[in-house]
Amino acid sequence: QVQLVESGGGLVQAGGSLRLSCAASGRTFSNYDMGWFRQAPGKEREFVAAINWSGGITSYATSVKGRFTISRDNAKKMVDLQMNSLKPEDTAVYYCAADRESGRIVPTTRSDRYDYWGQGTQVTVSS
Repeated sequence: QVQLVESGGGLVQAGGSLRLSCAASGRTFSNYDMGWFRQAPGKEREFVAAINWSGGITSYATSVKGRFTISRDNAKKMVDLQMNSLKPEDTAVYYCAADRESGRIVPTTRSDRYDYWGQGTQVTVSS
């Protein structure tokens, strides 16, 4: 079992930065690939970024590549999402998620393949 709690959301002006954190509990956290997803009002949940169990492989949605950075510290059971150059279209509830599948070569971008989810944290970017 993995429990995830996001924090760090808030209101920021366009061009600003936020750092989201996801605190995890569970003895097998370090074996899980982790992802960040977001959901804006009236839209489906979409992939933002993912990182494999060791932190050596990352992937990003094209809309955030170059602006967002995902990282993890397995000793601290923490996954972060540094968000720079924020745009109004980044406004959404951001969720961290854990994928318990052990056999993936790269972390998946599919939300339906993640098994555990946090409660979400609101990010609002004003224009």
